[in-house]
Amino acid sequence: QVQLVESGAGLVKPGGSLKLSCSVSGSTLAARAISWSSQAPEKEREFILCIDKVRDGGHPWYKSAVKGRFTVSRDNGQIYLRKNDLTPDDTAIYYCAADNPETYHVNGCPTYGSGYHYWGRGTQVTVSS
Repeated sequence: QVQLVESGAGLVKPGGSLKLSCSVSGSTLAARAISWSSQAPEKEREFILCIDKVRDGGHPWYKSAVKGRFTVSRDNGQIYLRKNDLTPDDTAIYYCAADNPETYHVNGCPTYGSGYHYWGRGTQVTVSS
């Protein structure tokens, strides 16, 4: 069974940075498109970015509003989300999600939640002094 686990961050001071990781058990992330989303308090979950399967080029795709502020990378079988200059508005639960390996996305990794089949439980990031 595929299980995703997010880790990292916690309490961060304003101006600090975050590095979140997404790992998987029961599968390999290289064969999957992976997305990161966030859910701020009392708000709906929002897509941040995704990264294509390695076989499809491994390209990242960013929500236009976050381009240049978040980065995503694959390393050592994990997916990393990074952001600098955090503000209290970045306080949220951050989720990674994965699709099925056999799915082909003609337009690149899905930029919507329903494009993913597996979700982690999320990791809390709180930006506060």
